[in-house]
Amino acid sequence: MDIGVPREQRPDEYRVGLTPAGVALLTKAGHSCYVERDAGRGAGFADQDYQNAGARLVYSAGELYGRAAMVIKVGRPNEEELGQLQDGCILMGFLHLSVARPEWIATLLEKKITAFSYELIQEADGTLPVQVPLSQAAGRMAPQIAAILMQNNHGGKGILLGGVPGVPPAEVVILGAGNFGTAAAHAFLRQGACVYALDKDLKRLQDLDETHGTLGRLVTMVSHEFNLRKVVKFADVLVGAVLIPGKRTPIVITRELVKLMKPRSVIMDISIDQGGCVETSRPTTHRDPVFVEEDIIHYCVPNMTSVVARTATHAFNNAAWPYVYDIAKHGLEAAMAGSRALALGVATHGGKVLNPTLAASLGGKESGK
Repeated sequence: MDIGVPREQRPDEYRVGLTPAGVALLTKAGHSCYVERDAGRGAGFADQDYQNAGARLVYSAGELYGRAAMVIKVGRPNEEELGQLQDGCILMGFLHLSVARPEWIATLLEKKITAFSYELIQEADGTLPVQVPLSQAAGRMAPQIAAILMQNNHGGKGILLGGVPGVPPAEVVILGAGNFGTAAAHAFLRQGACVYALDKDLKRLQDLDETHGTLGRLVTMVSHEFNLRKVVKFADVLVGAVLIPGKRTPIVITRELVKLMKPRSVIMDISIDQGGCVETSRPTTHRDPVFVEEDIIHYCVPNMTSVVARTATHAFNNAAWPYVYDIAKHGLEAAMAGSRALALGVATHGGKVLNPTLAASLGGKESGK
């Protein structure tokens, strides 16, 4: 199979779809890998690393897309890249189609592209294997970002995350006790913050309490309206980590609740790549990561882990590799038939939206019904 690894085009995206180690494994198995020049530069992988792994270097995105039967990316292609994809090709990446523009999805269907969304790949127990490592990485990043945003020189209230003897620590509210929420809770607790974790799933809260409750300063609460109204009033940092695979994230924190927060508090809407769980959120970039709305600092960067590109690239490649290899080795149809998790990750195929949750969220027209 001819496999292409392009250079990411979206702002501040330093990650790359495939590591040189992944290229080496594919080329040793007899596949041809084409890597766009400087594709791995942001993650610390030189062109020579890819060439040593057996890849052929190409010097334009057009050339790469013209050769590749399977394209391995990180984020959703932009309009120019989408137009360059071959009809009927395979596209793999974190595509987040539930918040993509209708015309973008229409082009995928028209060109009969098989689009695998990493965030839709789901095991029988509900685990999202490729999403997990990036959620964990982002969760561990959250305290270092929050700590900076609370500083006076970044517009914050001047609160030290872990406090000092005689002065209490910051109070951090985390909405969602999934992979990100759990990792973030652990990281904030390690920094000495007082953490309130809310979720509708009592089992998740029980697991979080059992594994992290001994660190102290952890409070778990069921995510009901009256609890949300209670915690927003004292939160120094509010972290939104709500995820429903294949669907746009529901609004959990309304503008009314944002208005109840203390001035110059911080909102980190980590759900922004799926639309955001805070009504006042809108996507930002690493170059301009925050804005102020209702006198609250908002951090809403969709590709949060792109600035730890080497760690993030290795992390999600470790998880995505078995699915990439299955497709390359066995072919598209056989790989889909042999793995239910992989089949669920198929967003579009043959001109239709296949993932049932995504199809329902997009409506009948896009799903080909």
